[in-house]
Amino acid sequence: MLFNSFIFFIFLGIVLPIYYAINKKNGRNLFLLLASYFFYGYWDWRFCGLLLLSTLIDFYIGLQIEKAPSKKLKKRFMLTSVFVNLSILGFFKYFNFFIESFEQLGQAIGLHFDFLHLNILLPVGISFYTFQTLSYSIDIYRGKLKPTKNIIDFALFVSFFPQLVAGPIERAVDLLPQISKKTKIGIKNKSPSGTFTNAIKNIN
Repeated sequence: MLFNSFIFFIFLGIVLPIYYAINKKNGRNLFLLLASYFFYGYWDWRFCGLLLLSTLIDFYIGLQIEKAPSKKLKKRFMLTSVFVNLSILGFFKYFNFFIESFEQLGQAIGLHFDFLHLNILLPVGISFYTFQTLSYSIDIYRGKLKPTKNIIDFALFVSFFPQLVAGPIERAVDLLPQISKKTKIGIKNKSPSGTFTNAIKNIN
C-alpha cells in the first residue's frame, strides 16, 4: 500500500475515527497494531510472519538482557540480537547476489549451479524494522532504556505504519515511551477567541 494511493486514503479514513473513538490506551495500541499489520500485509501478507519473528526475537532478548546477572551475559544476548537480525537482513538482501556470482564463476570453469538459484523477494521496509528492533536491544544493553513487558506496545513500535516502509528509523528510546504512555484525547481551547484545536493530554 503506497502513501499516495487511493486505497491508503480509504485506509486512513477508517483507521483514524476508530482510533480516536477508543478510550483505553491498550485498546488503541492493539487497534493500531492490527491496522499496521493490515497495511504491511496488503503488499504481501506472507512477510507479516517475518515482521512478527523480528519482533518476538528482540522482545525476548530485551527481557533477557535486563535479567542477565553479568555484563558478559548481557553482551552475549545483545550480540545474539545483532547476529540474528543482520543474518535475516543479509539473507534477503544479498543471497541472490552471491548465488548469481557463484553461478557465473561456475560457468567460467564449465560447471552449472542453476539449481542453487532462489527467487527471493526483498520484503518492503525490512531494513527499517530490522534496525529498529536492533537499536532496542542495544539501548537496553547500554542502559539507556528499560525493556517493555508489554508485547503489544513493542510490536506497535516495530510495525507502526506511518514509518514502517519508508522510514525514518526510529530509536526505541524516543518512540517507545510515547507508545507506552497513557493519553487522553480531548479538546483544548488555546485562544481567547474560542478557536479550538485537537490536543492529547497526558494522564498522570
